[in-house]
Amino acid sequence: MKIEWDVPIQMDDGIILRADVYRPIEEGEYPVVLTYGPYAKGLPFQEAYPLQWKLMTEQHPDVEEGSTNKYQTWEAVDPEKWVPHGYVCVRVDSRGAGRSPGYINPFSARETRDYYECIEWAGIQPWSNGKVGLNGISYYAMNQWQVAALQPPHLAAIIPWEGAADWYRDATHHGGIVSTFWSTWYKPQVLSVQYGVGERGKVNPNTGEYVAGPETLSDEQLAQNRTDLDRDILSSPLATDEYNKERAVDWSKVTVPLLSAANWGGIGLHSRGNFEGYKQASSTQKWLEVHGLEHWTHFYTDYGVNIQRSFFDHFLKGEDNGWDETPPVLLQVRGINEFVVREEQEWPIPRTQWKRLYLRLDDSRLDSEPVAESKAEYDAFGDGITFLTEPFVEETEITGPMASKLFVSSSTTDTDVFLTVHVFDPEGNEVLFSGAMDPRTPISQGWLRASHRKLDPQKSTEYRPYHTHDEIQPLTPNEIYELDVEIWPSSIVIPAGYRLGLTVGGCDYKNTDEGTLYHTKYMTGSGAYWHDDERDRPEEIFGGKVTLHAGGGKDAYLLIPVIPKK
Repeated sequence: MKIEWDVPIQMDDGIILRADVYRPIEEGEYPVVLTYGPYAKGLPFQEAYPLQWKLMTEQHPDVEEGSTNKYQTWEAVDPEKWVPHGYVCVRVDSRGAGRSPGYINPFSARETRDYYECIEWAGIQPWSNGKVGLNGISYYAMNQWQVAALQPPHLAAIIPWEGAADWYRDATHHGGIVSTFWSTWYKPQVLSVQYGVGERGKVNPNTGEYVAGPETLSDEQLAQNRTDLDRDILSSPLATDEYNKERAVDWSKVTVPLLSAANWGGIGLHSRGNFEGYKQASSTQKWLEVHGLEHWTHFYTDYGVNIQRSFFDHFLKGEDNGWDETPPVLLQVRGINEFVVREEQEWPIPRTQWKRLYLRLDDSRLDSEPVAESKAEYDAFGDGITFLTEPFVEETEITGPMASKLFVSSSTTDTDVFLTVHVFDPEGNEVLFSGAMDPRTPISQGWLRASHRKLDPQKSTEYRPYHTHDEIQPLTPNEIYELDVEIWPSSIVIPAGYRLGLTVGGCDYKNTDEGTLYHTKYMTGSGAYWHDDERDRPEEIFGGKVTLHAGGGKDAYLLIPVIPKK
């Protein structure tokens, strides 16, 4: 293939962004697969994330096959698996990152406008057929939703693969509680390749050039060229704050054909947005795919690449390959030790039997019938109480969104509720699953800050409560409040003899004291999505005791989506 390094793309304010272009040897007009983001287009996957690369290629050798893997980068397509099939691959370093100068401000309106202009640039190049598709994981998926709402004329289709769609609800404030993932992520993954790191950074082995710019700036200059992301998030506690509104997606304007790929194990960042994006987008041609394992795996396997290429072959090349006959929902239904591929027509699955499991507070059980009046107390920052069903008498599939209705009083003026849904084997051991990032995760999780309990009645359903997050409603100590908590969608086929559990507590779920290191912190069951910033959860407001109430007209329950066998 032909490779052009550091191709200049001028933005409307005069700044020059840099792109690498991979295209077929034969002259012609080809569809374009484009990414725009901050991870440095010249930093090889194997060098940036060697452990992830080793794990993926050992367990899935098809990732390496058919490629020299010289041009693999984190969360973007391998051009050697696309260019031979008649595509041009364009990778753009976002403003202020990699080889592109400027001011870093993740997911800002300026970034989204840059993305728009890069799409339009690619759409009119002599090697382009005028159709541009977007495809990438996480950051490279999240910004697809934003730019699609601007409706670039040359944007023909998008594949947001495991990427949040709602900056506030999916990414930075789970149920109104600040996720400290972003403060852990920013420095090692973005600032390490900020434009101007230069000779203090890494070298692109394919060009011999520094991946983070040809010049080396001082620490003071680097700091002046980026936003303080931690400050931005903490100072914007409501979804209606200007900072969050700037990053919101207007779903009425997302009309492009889309394939939204979620991960059952992506609780905290890599799942909710794909379900919501699929449901909310106004596109008339849209598909939802859901898989498991690590979030960097199936994007690169033959399974994932074949789905992506089939979708783009149809919408970017105009091939009559049968994609338009593909059912709109493609699921890898999760079992204890396997995944089973199944096609569906809608999401949530129309034949779902919504079942309430009521909280029995006197003996920590989940019951199929409403219970007598009772209450139970736990420490507001503690692990809480785990409620269990009786052993399932037959194999039962649970696939879809979940929710819980709780009745809560607090000894203080606010409290954060953390919910975890688990599966336990007949011996009482929790069954853990490979998550998108954390190798030992539960089935699902949900969160809600009690002062953010206000619901949007138009957008809420019983199985997916939708909170406005537009005002703070403090609690009166010891007064009982009704809380509807969203639990992110999941899938599990529970064998006979196993139990389902719900934990209601006041801190992040943890199943190990050792965990897996993510940069500077350990993932111990909740992935890299911690909620432990004392500035967001001061003890005088969120400490103390929490009391759960049930019965006597207060039916506290877990709502689960039971799928009957066809």
